[in-house]
Amino acid sequence: MDSAQQLKQRVVDAAADMGFGLCRITRPDAIPQVPDRLAQFVDAGFHGQMGWMADRMAWRGNPAALWPEARSVIMLAEPYTPDHDPRDILNHPDRAAISVYAQNKDYHDIVKKRLKRLARWLIEQAGGQVKVFVDTAPVAEKPLGQAAGLGWQGKHTNLVSRDLGNWFFIGSVFTTLDLPPDPPEGDHCGSCRACLQACPTDAFVAPYQMDARRCISYLTIEHHGPVDPELRPLMGNRIYGCDDCLAACPWNKFAVAARDIRYHARDDLLAPALADLAMLDDAAFRAKFSGSPIKRIGRNRFVRNVLYAIGNSRDKTQIPLCERLISDDDPTVRDAAEWAVQRLSQTDVTNHHSAL
Repeated sequence: MDSAQQLKQRVVDAAADMGFGLCRITRPDAIPQVPDRLAQFVDAGFHGQMGWMADRMAWRGNPAALWPEARSVIMLAEPYTPDHDPRDILNHPDRAAISVYAQNKDYHDIVKKRLKRLARWLIEQAGGQVKVFVDTAPVAEKPLGQAAGLGWQGKHTNLVSRDLGNWFFIGSVFTTLDLPPDPPEGDHCGSCRACLQACPTDAFVAPYQMDARRCISYLTIEHHGPVDPELRPLMGNRIYGCDDCLAACPWNKFAVAARDIRYHARDDLLAPALADLAMLDDAAFRAKFSGSPIKRIGRNRFVRNVLYAIGNSRDKTQIPLCERLISDDDPTVRDAAEWAVQRLSQTDVTNHHSAL
């Protein structure tokens, strides 16, 4: 029978064989600082409309409470590094900027299948019980990732790895097996502020602290209803997520290419025309984004985002398109269409934009 250390090495080797970029081990009780940090975040209202963060704080703050029988947490990193600079699309205001991770298949499905494969292998090899998680349960993946040594939470609050940069998904396998833990990763941000300075909406109230209510990823994905008019011009042509802080990180010089072709951008999602996306009805939206994470926000929120982007495009030829959507069934879409028409109709859009 393998020793615990030998079994751990076999787990690491198996994870690499299955396509994971990194595999490290930690304990469920390795992040005692998280409950206080999470409480401060929620108390400040930084979570916005993400009520599930407040509702499940006990589990998110303490992984040991999520599954008391667990003895070890296997933390996995899966690279999805783009082969282009995702900020280039920002220079084409008639085109939609979609976050790199959402330009093809839903990563939840891809990563979870791979996690389940590793979990089945572990049961076959050593027994025990397992549970797998990938951003689908109240698990504090990033603090656990740092505790396991995958990387450290950078000033943009995302996990950064000396081996992978910051373009990677995080998954976890909780197990009742007792595996030797890895040492936590220290902070290697130093005096760098590149990610903080890259944020279009100044969402970082301080290094390592973000107000989600100003984050474009939150606004385009999690936020229901109209977005604050003050923030709409700052969203530019970003219609689903935002990669600016990730793309700015100097540690990406060590990033490795995405191994799974399903993370490579679909041709029709790399730089789609805003005008085409704005006219999607519910059926067309569902068909176009079947198997995509974009589908989860629904057609109305998606078209709302597209209309904000069209309003920021300075392309007055899009006014008739926006006017057609002023009579849309959804009140948020109607509001966005009216805003876009008003913004595009201004005689001096450039000066107005600079004044906001």
